[in-house]
Amino acid sequence: MKAKDHRVGRNDPCPCGSGRKHKHCCEGKAGKASPGQRLLLVAIAAAVAGGLYLTVSSRVEPGARTTGVWSAEHGHYH
Repeated sequence: MKAKDHRVGRNDPCPCGSGRKHKHCCEGKAGKASPGQRLLLVAIAAAVAGGLYLTVSSRVEPGARTTGVWSAEHGHYH
């Protein structure tokens, strides 16, 4: 005896109980993220972008001094 196939067809009634066809009700919702999930992804992306910005903006050139006072007269740090 074959097992019954439980997949919902596009023209079958929606299993959520709305009485509408599946293609007009829940078919398109299956693979989409909820608004909360989208907000979380945006927050994570913003945190990553901010971290990258801080990493790049705080980069010091090799050989550059970060202490001392610049002397315009001598053209170097003291």
